[in-house]
Amino acid sequence: MLLYDERTGFPIADDEIDPFSDGLPSFEEVKQAVRPMILSASGWRKVFSISGQDEDDTPVISHADEVLASYAAIVFADYLLRQEKEPTVLVGIDARPTGPIIADLAIRMFLSKGIKVNYLFIAAAPEIMAENMRGEHGGNGFFYVSASHNPVGHNGFKFGAGGGVFPGTVTGPFADAFRAMVAKAENIQLVQDLSASVTQEMMHGVLENVGRFKAEALATYEAFILETAETSKKELADAMADHEYGIVADYNGSARADSIDKDFLRSLNIQLSTMNDTPRAIAHAIVPEGDNLIPCKKALEAKHKEKPCFMLGYVPDNDGDRGNIVVVDNQARRTIIPEAQEVFALVVMVTLAEMRIANPDARLAIAVNGPTSLRIDRIADAFDCKVFRSEVGEANVVTLAENLRSKGYLVKILGEGSNGGNITAPAKVRDPMNTIVTLLKLLGKPKILTLWCRLNKLDIPRKISIGSTLRLLPEFTTTGAFSPDGIMHTVSAPGELKNRYEKLFLSDWEKRKEELASTYGICGYTVYQMEGTKCTAGMGEKNRHAPFKGGLKVCFTDKYGVECAFIWMRPSGTEPVFRVLADSEGNGTARHDYLLAWQRDLVSRADKG
Repeated sequence: MLLYDERTGFPIADDEIDPFSDGLPSFEEVKQAVRPMILSASGWRKVFSISGQDEDDTPVISHADEVLASYAAIVFADYLLRQEKEPTVLVGIDARPTGPIIADLAIRMFLSKGIKVNYLFIAAAPEIMAENMRGEHGGNGFFYVSASHNPVGHNGFKFGAGGGVFPGTVTGPFADAFRAMVAKAENIQLVQDLSASVTQEMMHGVLENVGRFKAEALATYEAFILETAETSKKELADAMADHEYGIVADYNGSARADSIDKDFLRSLNIQLSTMNDTPRAIAHAIVPEGDNLIPCKKALEAKHKEKPCFMLGYVPDNDGDRGNIVVVDNQARRTIIPEAQEVFALVVMVTLAEMRIANPDARLAIAVNGPTSLRIDRIADAFDCKVFRSEVGEANVVTLAENLRSKGYLVKILGEGSNGGNITAPAKVRDPMNTIVTLLKLLGKPKILTLWCRLNKLDIPRKISIGSTLRLLPEFTTTGAFSPDGIMHTVSAPGELKNRYEKLFLSDWEKRKEELASTYGICGYTVYQMEGTKCTAGMGEKNRHAPFKGGLKVCFTDKYGVECAFIWMRPSGTEPVFRVLADSEGNGTARHDYLLAWQRDLVSRADKG
């Protein structure tokens, strides 16, 4: 259905009008195709590659999945038409091979419903959301085709408006409407009829403006990055002019390879070396964790040997709303890959220090998700900042922050430390470029680290670097977000599993409490239930609500009543797995490993009933 302009790379329409001209799927095929699909506020996802394989990079999808993609667009179209008489929708895709065909189907559904479409083609998630929030052509909502950090064969949809994804209170009814469409066989023919009503001229009208809207989105996004950083390009560039500094970027064929990153960073007097910087040329697994950072690490080590000013590397995921960094630590004489929780903690420290310098008397708060490490609490305490927790999910954290602002708190930094990436207001999405800019401010504004060291009675490093600053943060040992030990597979309904888990925990506590106190310094505990934006202390169903998919966390206290460790669990909302995690103060692994093994055993026994 789509061809690509050789000069610009943007899509152009060919002579094919009806994507279903060679036949429609059966009702049974559609019902079969929807079964593995995950519908959550964070996004709707499934394997769209026609082979059904996670790592298949084919651009072809089945007719059944074409119908499902069309249903998703219809559901969102009907929502927009209830909000506005003549709405406009902003459409974009990440760099997955199946993105163009899915976007083509969605655009046809929007046009068939009389909705104007502004199409960005490949755009990073923060880019499309910035355009939606601030851009002249941001529309009344956005439809973003992405599966975030999932493998390349996956794809899906994110719905939102006002620069952020919708919370579950909005996407829940979307999911109900979607399931209702799937349940009626006649809707398959409806999709073909709607698609056939879209003329080639209508599609050309959308596609011929891709370049114009993309250029505008890039300009809007760069301005928004500077607004978020509360600085100007000149101020940042002047600060970095005193620091010869180099960055290696492994874009891994992601949407960030076609975003502002290259031009923006070079405009700040940064020496930039890029790799895998052609969109859709995905070189390795997508999630920016563990071994997937090794190519960047090796490239950084080589560049640092050639030019010692190269000190930092970063790798985004495919939609570019999260990323992780690689750092040359001269003092340790090695290149390190910090855990996502460490990077988040570093950004939080820099942001809170800058906020406290600018607002000595402000009521500061930070919103994070349940499994975010307690190191954030230690950092927040130093700046007299309160920590509030929500359920996992970007929309939950953003909504919690908005609620706190309505109560008089100043909330600039928020996010999901457990998943990597910070959200810096007014942005409503994680953004590795905000992370990079924050780290540049650390290097260019000595007052930030000076305040942190003074508050914590630490020696100020003679030369400020990211590596030396990481060593000055509170030490915690935390299960990696994508560690194999943090993933389990369960079969029980979440509510039943939690009920059994709590009973098993109480029994185990009585058997283990002496060992826990004498060997691991754990003398008490509090159980927290996280549902949506609420975090409630206490066990039992009275503290959670159906479908009981929120997180459950047992926070342990030392002999002084100070929280020093926790174990956490939750069924994933975007993958068919059950996640567990342990967090323990200190750099020793013994307590962390004990707690994680205990947590896995508790969940396993609870699942077996």
